[in-house]
Amino acid sequence: DPTVEGRVCARLESWPQRVSAHELSIKDSTAGALSSLATTKTALAQAPEALSETDPQAIALGYRIDATKVDKQKYPNYTAAQSCSGCVLFQGKAGDASAGCAAFGNKLVAGKGWCSAWSKKG
Repeated sequence: DPTVEGRVCARLESWPQRVSAHELSIKDSTAGALSSLATTKTALAQAPEALSETDPQAIALGYRIDATKVDKQKYPNYTAAQSCSGCVLFQGKAGDASAGCAAFGNKLVAGKGWCSAWSKKG
């Protein structure tokens, strides 16, 4: 969290001007570790999670990573021309291997996937 890092670094910088080499080393190590932690936390928070076919929401909507594996008896409205990349809920461009999906909280879905929430783009 950059706010925590900033507060800790500010406290470290308010140390008396005369510090030993050991204290300076600890200060630099702590600031570096906090900076690395904040960068890692930010990267992890931004990395979208891939949707699994076993996710409860995926099961409820009949999501399949490979649209050719859709149960056509259970989902009679499915056609071979339908895939996630051609759906209005797909957050990527047509042809993207995967992208976020509004139906699944922006978890990554396969461009060649399908679910019963499918609705033709534009």
